[in-house]
Amino acid sequence: QVQLMTSGGGSVPSGGSLRLSCSYSGNTARTYCWAWFRQFPGKERQGIAGIDPDGIKTYEDSVKGRFTVSRDNDNTMLYLEMNSLNPEDTAMYYCAAEGAPCYYDSIGPRYGYRYWGHGAQVTVSS
Repeated sequence: QVQLMTSGGGSVPSGGSLRLSCSYSGNTARTYCWAWFRQFPGKERQGIAGIDPDGIKTYEDSVKGRFTVSRDNDNTMLYLEMNSLNPEDTAMYYCAAEGAPCYYDSIGPRYGYRYWGHGAQVTVSS
């Protein structure tokens, strides 16, 4: 059984930075695809950053150059460093994981991931 636990989030002014963390516990024998999704009120959850077992990263266009996804060497922690935040980034953020193989050159849809952390609210004020 895989369990993900999200931490971080909060409120920052426009131009600020935040880091989200996601701890992983469970079967470590498999390799996993990791991702961060976000959900705006009334909208579908959308993938914004992903990292595959080889460390290859994929970003959604609106966060490229501002957000960075990373994981620790033990593959027990996933991070999302968010810089140059703006009010349009205000959303609930989720970490997700699924066993490899990963989506090629994309993060993949919400239904492609079985394991989810609880949401972390990020609010950016203007």
